[in-house]
This record gives sequence, C-alpha cells and structure tokens, in this order.
Amino acid sequence: MAAVGGAAEEEMREARASEDEGEKEGDGEEEEADGESEESSGEGEDEDAEKENEAEIQRLEEQLSINVFDYNCHLDLIKLLHQEGELVKLRRARQKMSELFPLTEEIWLDWLKDEIRMASENSERDKIYDLFERAVKDYICPEIWLEYAQYSIGGIGQEGGIDKVRSIFERALTAVGLHMTKGAAIWEAYREFENAILETVQPAAGSVPSAEQQQTVSAQLGRIHVLFRRQLGIPLLDMEATYAEYEEWSEEPVPEAVIRNYKKALQQMAKCKPYEEALLVAETPKLAEYQAYIEFETKAGDPARIQLTYERALAENCLVPDLWARYTQYLDRQLKVKELVLSAHERAVRNCPWTVKLWNQYLLAMERHHVEHELISENFEKALNAGFIQATDYVEIWQAYLDYLRRRVDFTQDSSKELEELRSAFAHAIEYLKQEVEERFSESGDPSCTVMQTWARIEARLCNNMQKARELWDSIMTKGNAKYANMWLEYYNLERAHGDTQHCRKALHRAVQCTNDYPEHVCEVLLMLERIEGTLEDWDAAVQKTENRLARVNEQRVKVAEKEAVLAKQEAQRAEQQKPSRAEKKRAAKKSRKFKTGEKRKADSDDGEWGREEEEEAEQPSKRHKTGGGDTLAEEEVEDMEMETGLFGKNMPTNAGLRPKEAAAASKWKDTPKTFHDSEKDNVTVFVSNLSYSMAEPEVKLKDLFADCGDVVEVRPIFTNKGVFRGYCYVEFKEEKSALKALSLDRTDVEGRPMFVSPCVDKNKNPEFKVFKYSTVLEKHKLFISGLPFSCTKEELEEVCKAHGNVKEIRLVTTRAGKPKGLAYVEFENEMQASQAVLKMDGLTIKDQIIKVAISNPPARRFPEKSEAAGRAMGPRQIYGARGKGRTQLSMVPRALQRQSTPMAKAENGMAQNPAAPSLPMAEEPKKMSNADFARLLLNK
Repeated sequence: MAAVGGAAEEEMREARASEDEGEKEGDGEEEEADGESEESSGEGEDEDAEKENEAEIQRLEEQLSINVFDYNCHLDLIKLLHQEGELVKLRRARQKMSELFPLTEEIWLDWLKDEIRMASENSERDKIYDLFERAVKDYICPEIWLEYAQYSIGGIGQEGGIDKVRSIFERALTAVGLHMTKGAAIWEAYREFENAILETVQPAAGSVPSAEQQQTVSAQLGRIHVLFRRQLGIPLLDMEATYAEYEEWSEEPVPEAVIRNYKKALQQMAKCKPYEEALLVAETPKLAEYQAYIEFETKAGDPARIQLTYERALAENCLVPDLWARYTQYLDRQLKVKELVLSAHERAVRNCPWTVKLWNQYLLAMERHHVEHELISENFEKALNAGFIQATDYVEIWQAYLDYLRRRVDFTQDSSKELEELRSAFAHAIEYLKQEVEERFSESGDPSCTVMQTWARIEARLCNNMQKARELWDSIMTKGNAKYANMWLEYYNLERAHGDTQHCRKALHRAVQCTNDYPEHVCEVLLMLERIEGTLEDWDAAVQKTENRLARVNEQRVKVAEKEAVLAKQEAQRAEQQKPSRAEKKRAAKKSRKFKTGEKRKADSDDGEWGREEEEEAEQPSKRHKTGGGDTLAEEEVEDMEMETGLFGKNMPTNAGLRPKEAAAASKWKDTPKTFHDSEKDNVTVFVSNLSYSMAEPEVKLKDLFADCGDVVEVRPIFTNKGVFRGYCYVEFKEEKSALKALSLDRTDVEGRPMFVSPCVDKNKNPEFKVFKYSTVLEKHKLFISGLPFSCTKEELEEVCKAHGNVKEIRLVTTRAGKPKGLAYVEFENEMQASQAVLKMDGLTIKDQIIKVAISNPPARRFPEKSEAAGRAMGPRQIYGARGKGRTQLSMVPRALQRQSTPMAKAENGMAQNPAAPSLPMAEEPKKMSNADFARLLLNK
C-alpha cells in the first residue's frame, strides 16, 4: 500500500510539472511577443543615445584640441568611450591624459583591468608590466601594488617567474608595507604565495625525501618564518591575529627577540591609533588630520614612516600645492635620494602645474642632483606652458632658470658657449615678458625691470662689460623708472663700483632733473660726490643745479598744499551749508506739529503736505543706527524742545499732529517700557539688520523665520519714537547652538532685501570685531567676475562656469537693498580649474555684455588720511567749546580776507606772479591787521 501510494503521488507530481511547463511555454510565447515590441522600441532609443554620445565625444575631442590641460574634459571623454566600448580610442585617451596628469587610483585600476582582459598572449605581459610600473609611480596606492603582485603570479611559469613575483612583493612592502590600515593585505598575500610554493616542494606522502628536497623545504619554511617576524615588528592594525596565526603555524616556540619587537610595535601602534581613528571619521580633505599625523611622525623621526604619511596625505589631496611643497622640501633636506626626490618633484608639478614655487624647487633639485642640461631646459619649457595665473609668476620662473644658467658659466674665460647661452636667455626672457606675458595680463609682471638689472650686474661685475651694463640701464630708465630715486641710486652704485667718476656725475645730474619721489636724497648724493672728487667748477654747477631743482619742487609742493587747502575749505563750506537746511527742516516739522489747542488746520493742501512729509519720514527714517539700540540725536533734541515748551504752558500732546492710526501706533510705542539689551546674553543672541522699514509685525515674521534654528525666547525690534520700525532687531534664543545655527541664515532674502545676521558683539569692548565673513586675500581657486548684466541669475552663471570645472559656490554681489551690482565670485574645486576658467571666460559675452574674469585678489582696504600738507596750509584748527561752534559765533573777518589763504606780495603793476617759495611746503600765516589796516582796506575798495 505504501508503494502504491508513493507511485500515485509521483504521477500527480509529474502531471503538475507538465501543467507548469505548459503554462510556462504559454507565458514564454506572450513574453517573447512583448519582448519583440519592447526590443524594437529599445533599439530606437539606443540608436538615439549612441548618436548623442558620438556627438558629445566629438565635442570633447575638439575642446581638448583647444585646451589640452582641461582635466574634467579628459575624465568625461574617458567615461564616454568606456560606455561605448571604443577600446582603441579609450586607450589613446587614457594615454594622453596620463602624459599630462597623474591618474587617480580608480582610473588606473580600470585601465589595468581593461588591458589585462584584452591581453590574449603571454607576449603582451611585458606591456602590462610597463603599465603597472607607470601606475605605481603616480601615487602610493596599496590596491595597485596588490593588483600588480597578483598579476605577476600569473607569469610564474615563465623563466624567472618566481623571482619576479618575489621582487614585486618586496617592492610593494617597501612602498606600502608600513601602511597601518592597508599594509597587512600585502604581507598576507606575500605569505600566501610562499605557502603555495611550500606546498609544491613538499615530498609526496609516504615517500622518503632526499637531502636536496629537505634543503628546499627548509629554505622555504625559513622564508615564511622571516615574513611573519618582519610583519610582527611593524605597527599594523589587527596585529594580534597575525601573532596568533604565527603561533599556530610555527612548530617551534616564538623567539624572545620576535616577542620583544612585537610588543614594541604594539606600543607604537597604540600611539598612532588616535591619528588613524581621526582619519577614519574625518571628512574630505582631512588636511588638518594629516598635518597632525605628519607632525607626530616627524617628531618620532622615522624617515620611511614620514614619507609614507606624506604619500597618504597626497593621495587624497593631490591638488594642494603647499602639501607638495612641504613634502619635496623634506625630501630635499633629509632623505636626499636622487630617484625619490626627483620623482616627487615631477609628480608635484604634474599635479599642480600652475604653482610656480613647485617648478622653482624642481629646477633646483635637478641642478642639485646633476641632471643633464637638456632635461632641465626641457622642463623649464614645460613650466612656461603650464599656465600660471599671475604675471609675476613668469618673472619668478625666468629668474630661477637664469640663475641656473649663470651658475654654469665659467667667468674666468673671456668667452664660452655657456656665457653666450646665458646672454641669449636674458634677451629671450625680456622679449617673452614684453610680448607673451604683457599680451595676456596687460602687464609684464616686472615693472622695476629686475631681470634687466640682474643682467646688467652680471655684465658689469663678472664680465667687465660696463658698456653693455650702461645700455641695459638706459633701457631700464626709458620704461618709466627715471622718476624713482632708488633706481638712479642703484645705477649710480653700479657705476661707482665698476665704472668711472664721469659717468657717475652724469647719472646723478640726470637723476636730479628727473626724480620726483625723493629729490633731496639724490641732491645730497650729488653734492657728496663733488665734495669728495669734484673741482670747484663741478661743485658750483652741482650747487646751482640742486638749488634750482629744490626750489621748483618746493613751489610745486606749495601749490599742491594750496589746492588741497582750497578743496578742504570748499568741503567744509558745503558741510556748513547743509547743516542749516537740516535744522530748518526740523524747525518746520516742529512748527507744523505744535499748532494751538482747538485750532483747525485751514487748508486741505497743508494737511496733504503734512501727510506726504510724514510718509516720507516713515519710509526713510534716520540711517544713523547704533549697534545696541537707542534713538538718533535729532529725536532726542526734539524731545528736549517739547519738554521746554511745556514749561511755558504751550505744550501739546505729542501725537496731536499725527493721523489717528499713526498717533495710536506712536502712543502705543511711547507707553511700552523700553527694554535694554543684556550684554550677558550675547552668546545666545544674534543681531539682524538690513530689514525693510515697512515690515509689518517684525516680531511675528522673524520668530517664524528663525523657528527652525531653535527655541526663540524673544525678538526685540527697534522702533523710532514715532513707532516706525528701524530695520534691525535682536533675536534671543534659548541655547547657544541655536544662535550659531541662525548665522547660517545670513543674506537670506526677506521681502526683497538680503537680511544680515551677525553675532551680537559690543563694539565698544571689541572695536576690532568684523562681521565680514568672506576672505579678503588672494584665493587662487576662486574667480572674480565683473561686467555681468544685472539680469544674470545665479543659475545662468553656473551654467556658463560648470563647463570649465566643478563649481562649489557662486555668490552674486548685491547692494543692501538686494539689487545686483554686476559682480560675482565663483569658487571652483581647485586652482587648476580656476586658472583654466580664467583663460576661457575672460572677455566672454553674456547677454550682449563683455565680462572680465580674474583670480580673486581683493585690494587692501585704504582708510582716508588727512593730508599733512593740507593741514599745515589751513593753519591751526580753531578750538570751540564743549558743544561745538554756536550759531551766534559769527566770523567778523571780511570776505576779501577769507578768500586769501596766503598774503601775496604786491608788485608795481599788480600782484607778483612768482612769489618767493618758502623753504618748507607750508603756507605762511596771515599777518594780523589793526583797525587802521581794515579802514584803509575798505577805503581802497
């Protein structure tokens, strides 16, 4: 029965299976029909996508033909070619990019894997090996070294294959074996390889090994022992597991020396572990964490670990020039290994080609290690084509190369090939700065002609060719340097040391005639020369020339001082004229408010004027806001005047002249007790300004606006005495972190104006506090764009900029009212992208306007200083009382005398045209006049 039941069950299963197969066949036919329709539509979409990709590939190739240094363009082209499967073009694109830039670990691994798949014959293994050798030179990458070693194991069957694998593993251990987090993978792969070799040399089970086999097995076991012991002496993560594995694998007890090294490595790992943990949790770019790690290793003093830490930092921050500069400087001064030093310098300039400092260090390193002259010259030409972002960078690289050429010359010989090359290079440098650099930057970068000065010194001091030096200095002076005393004195010192007295005298006479900045100093030098070496005639000529020159200079200075005095006086008069107009306006407003009790305003026009004036005052309240609140001086004066009228019985309610609504608002504000800011709560308070004066209910609006930052305790808006909002307020939070979060809302658009949010700081106690949060120094990764149309939006500008690199931030500069100024700052990911964007975007037309693009380098803020000469010309400042100059303190001096700042000497036929110039550039004080003098003056008039 059981057998029968089992057979029946089996038949049922077979029937169900046949039914399922039938259903599957039916479903398969339906799916096939649907698949055919989907496939036909999918083929059309694929064709369109292929055409788009081909067009994009062509566009990228054309862009690279214009600018081969466009890094992002290379990446996009490689990505598209990889998608399309264009392996030949892909290989060519990767090859071109690797010649210009070091490739990242991801790009190298993708390239290596593609080449390994395409390599079908063993003869192509050498090409793969060459590619790996290029890959490991760009950065210290444990993954690439591991891939290299594992690939080499595939060639173990070739002659010398085992030795080659061991050689690659040893190089990998030297490069990344000390890597605390990733180095263990190299050690384990090496041990696994040696264990596999051990399995192949073991004798067969049950057989008696020969002496040669025993020796081979013993040698292989020794290799594995050595690998374990070497690894246990290095601080690596998970060292305990490696030690336990060694104890289990080894048939002998672990030697005491190995245990001591292991414990020492554990202690060192414990010291390094905080730095490794900081790197694990830190966000990119981790510069501060790496810098702390480098300082720690530098104090420890292990060169290999210092080098590895630098390499790890550079692998993640390859576009930071300062990090490369510190690393190469360490190698130059400490390790001094030629191959290592030159390789690091080469990688530095390939990663940051726009940094002239790295090129200078590279040229010095090549000279220091006696590299061939042709190679140094070739790298110098590469530096000129690197695309520096400042004109002075080209001057600096030329000076470094000319210094190198000068050190090659043997000046004991009258003529040599090296000397002619040096002179030719000087001439080329001057021509290059004049044409190439000046055309690009509108300046040569060398206004004081330092290159020509260096050439002149070399000709005079080392070549004894003073004639050539004079020709060079003559050219220097014709380039606008003749007005500077220091340039003439530099030439004079050269003539004094290597020329003759005649040319010294000639130079100083020209200097006295041409110098504008310090003519007195040049005159002193000329007189000193004639006092020591000149004849009486020479002395007389020098004295006459210097006196005439100084007289003209003093006349010019007096004229300048008088002009400044006149301008200052006019400015003061304009200021005096403006004061009465403001006072009259206040009196008119005061008078219109203080009409008699019960008196009705007679004309509707007057009421209309009063309403318009009140509206204007509401729209444009006083701009003299003070941090910390308080009313303006004018309002305080009005309040004082109202109190005074009350003493005489003529006072009226303050709100009598206002409209009912405005009067109610003002009365409400007057009745509200004033709340003063508590400075002890500055840490939980922010100062909000630049708000619209017409904002209705600012407390409610701002409380809602800052609600996301945390619990808002109070919003204290500042009002005028009339109840008009003054455009700023204090927002107090419950916690300090909420106030810090509120600062992120700075420049948020509120009712069409950018709202300013800044920390609440008492400037009386902290006068140096600045709320300007943007950098005011040179930022090579940020661009300054001017000439933008006012209608240009942030999105439109980003669309233009992102074609030249990764845009991190765009800031459109606006007025306090939120209106655009046509200026913008664009921050790129690195300096290279910014420099390429300058080349491409400068002079670009956006909405029929030509924009100007430059690296962001804001000029230093200049604070106006009162001219000393003007102060002297205007005479001593009159001192008034504590309340300033009163309105009744009228000047009783006639206007005719007020116009004359200095008395003019009277000639026979009028005023003297050339009055005697004083010895100092200051005007004489007017002579005091008696009453008789005034009478004569009035009678003559």
